[in-house]
Amino acid sequence: MPHSIDPVARLGGAVKRYGQLVALDGAQLQLQRGELLALLGPNGAGKSTAIGLLLGLIRADAGSVELFGQDPQRIEARRRIGVMLQNAELPPTLRVGELLRLTASYYPAPRALAESAELAGVTDLLGRPYAKLSGGQQRRVQFALALCGRPELLFLDEPTVGMDIEARQKLWATIRQLIAEGCSVLLTTHYLEEAEALADRVCVMSRGRMIHEGTVDQLRARVALKRIRCLSALPLDTVCGWPEVNEVRRENERLHITATEAEAVVRRLLAADPHLRELEVQRAGLAEAFTELTRDADEAADTHQREAA
Repeated sequence: MPHSIDPVARLGGAVKRYGQLVALDGAQLQLQRGELLALLGPNGAGKSTAIGLLLGLIRADAGSVELFGQDPQRIEARRRIGVMLQNAELPPTLRVGELLRLTASYYPAPRALAESAELAGVTDLLGRPYAKLSGGQQRRVQFALALCGRPELLFLDEPTVGMDIEARQKLWATIRQLIAEGCSVLLTTHYLEEAEALADRVCVMSRGRMIHEGTVDQLRARVALKRIRCLSALPLDTVCGWPEVNEVRRENERLHITATEAEAVVRRLLAADPHLRELEVQRAGLAEAFTELTRDADEAADTHQREAA
């Protein structure tokens, strides 16, 4: 994917403290034009702080923060972004169409109201008061407000929380369309399948640090876990005792095994159960990779703290 030389958003060794709490500890991040970067991490990892710095809502205590090469608080930079945060306080009595017209008026070259509504799937909601909408409908309206200004960079913070499957798929399709048009997206999500489906790159955070950055495939490659499924009558205790097995569970007659050495486990399965059938082996998904990566980072940080004490 072609990228411009200069990133549209950048954190350069950013540090942010709240008293004794270090929310960001030398965070490095770059987002290029026309790509979607998924920012992942457990609660308290520093994702919201990183976004707050890039939006100019808070200031870094050290390091640099740039939005289109400028201070994020400059109006010239802020007019080029769209924002959908987890929590949005909007005038409850205004109708959806009125909210879209009002928000679009802040931008120099906004989309037509009908286009914004169609992209976000809220055409049927334009005449309804915002307060009368369900949680999922309100999230779709917030998405429409984020894209109505024709932004070059979209910040999407947990955008599909509260949405049903159909609305989520519609939002994913629109995000892909916007990226194809050259828009950049910084996405935070707890739905790892969302990052797997959309992201060009993934950045994993833990305790205020960026502990991994790369493609989804590169993140998976950081762990050796494989998933094995088969139909077998072998007892769980037997399989669980094998040294290569991390986890095993049974659903009806099917064994679900997570293992570090899939080949060794498969050989054991075939030797132990001559009636084994429907054997499948898959590499670990993003969820397993994310869990193992953050656990390793936490263990390393705890060890460092004990040694420093």
